[in-house]
Amino acid sequence: MNNLQAALKYLNDYHFSVIPCNKNKKPFIRWEEFQKRLPTTEEINKWWQDYPEAQVGIVTGIISGLCVIDLDDAEAGKAFEELVPDSLLMPTVITPRGGKHHYFKCVDATLTNKAMLLGKKMDFRGNGGYVLAPPSTNGKGNKYTFLSSLKDIALPYLPINIIKILSSSSYSNVTKTEDESVTKRYKALQMLQEGTRDNDLFHIANCIIKGGMKDTEALQVLEILAKSCTPPFPEKEVKEKIKSALRRAESRERNLTHEIREWIIVTNGYFSVTNLYNELQLLQKEEKGAARVCLTRMVKEGILERTNKYGNYRIVDASAEKIDFLNAPYEVIDLKWPFGIESLVKTMPKNIIIIAGVSNAGKTAFLLNFVEKNMDKFDIHYFSSEMGNMELRTRLSKFDRPIDSWKFTPYERAGDFADIIKPDAINIIDFLEIYQEHYLIGQWIKEIYDKLGKGLAIIAIQKKPGSPYGVGGVTTTEKARLYLSLDSGKLKIEKGKNWANELVNPNNMCVEFKLVQGCKFIQSDDWQRDEKK
Repeated sequence: MNNLQAALKYLNDYHFSVIPCNKNKKPFIRWEEFQKRLPTTEEINKWWQDYPEAQVGIVTGIISGLCVIDLDDAEAGKAFEELVPDSLLMPTVITPRGGKHHYFKCVDATLTNKAMLLGKKMDFRGNGGYVLAPPSTNGKGNKYTFLSSLKDIALPYLPINIIKILSSSSYSNVTKTEDESVTKRYKALQMLQEGTRDNDLFHIANCIIKGGMKDTEALQVLEILAKSCTPPFPEKEVKEKIKSALRRAESRERNLTHEIREWIIVTNGYFSVTNLYNELQLLQKEEKGAARVCLTRMVKEGILERTNKYGNYRIVDASAEKIDFLNAPYEVIDLKWPFGIESLVKTMPKNIIIIAGVSNAGKTAFLLNFVEKNMDKFDIHYFSSEMGNMELRTRLSKFDRPIDSWKFTPYERAGDFADIIKPDAINIIDFLEIYQEHYLIGQWIKEIYDKLGKGLAIIAIQKKPGSPYGVGGVTTTEKARLYLSLDSGKLKIEKGKNWANELVNPNNMCVEFKLVQGCKFIQSDDWQRDEKK
């Protein structure tokens, strides 16, 4: 989804007021009126026609029904966590700098922007403010991405502790009168309202049962609550609603272990306990405790394995598909590579090729050179997470060929590449980006591998200067049959499994080069063995 498509989706699906912003986060337009009215589809299309590289800004406040808590660092994140319930689910955006935007419902026209709440790098964006939203980027090309999306989690109301801070000069100085006023003002918005009454009653029943209250007492409490809902349940429905809530709560208690096991069976690869809590709506401490006991049992049974990151697990896959080597065709794909790599390493169907490169070392240039050398013979699909149509055209125009002679299919795509892999074609992913939980990148590469048939995938990833491997470390090498490490002016084969010449081991071979005009590689010397292991 490009920025224009995202802007239209925010307007049409969520009724957010959208504005176009530049890479310095400043609006391209005078945006005061869009604090009072939503833009039209025609206006949004016109803005992105005038400013094709515009980022997506969402005006916060009553107009969008949205307010945002902006956390810039870990200290602010810790302070925020102390103010909100553990069970609170909210749409969350990871910012390019590693901060977080937490999205909430805005229902108060008096809540305006505030900075440095509690003296931390915790800002509030309300009426009179705006935020950049996914898939916008900063000036360096790093994206805003959803950690938990609007599609999966409804906007919650602001927690009462946040309201207290915003309604007073400092949290510690909130008076009893202010506290009671704020509580009274927002309490009705938080529970037992139309649209959430059934679920709220169920959660309360669940807590009551877990707390050990007698059935007769539980019925009395729930009857009072059912009659106090907004609007209250009709008299004839009260007892049935209570019985339904109690049945659901009791069933929930009995089936929790089974539910956890079923969820894990249909989950692939890695997951965190937070994923589990969110997916199964485990809100109470007792539920979370029961879930952790269940996970511990599954570790002992060999179904799960703990990772080196606290609270994260890997699902043990004990299945294996037999390899029918007797009936397998011996087939080498006749590819042409930059620097003549085909003379050192053979490429076969269902191969994964990784090119790990430092920023601006020439990963995209390498991939486009590969396209040019092979597009007349193979079906090539190119997935770019950074380039729009104008930038791609500019890059292709630097090659010594007419722009209309290029024969490949480019797409703009930033994630979930396994979903769109062409099994029997050449797939180029430029690039597989990840900002947190780097261990997941190995899983993503495997998911791409599993989707391949007779085709192959060439995947670019970022790496640090001097490091042999990209983000994710050695896990990124597991499925690769060819692994290239690209530093400024130097390309090295870190792993080449299928030797083109049985007398020449391609591993640890390197070549030096100059990159001219952003697209032309000038090789400085022949391939040589790298002595700096």
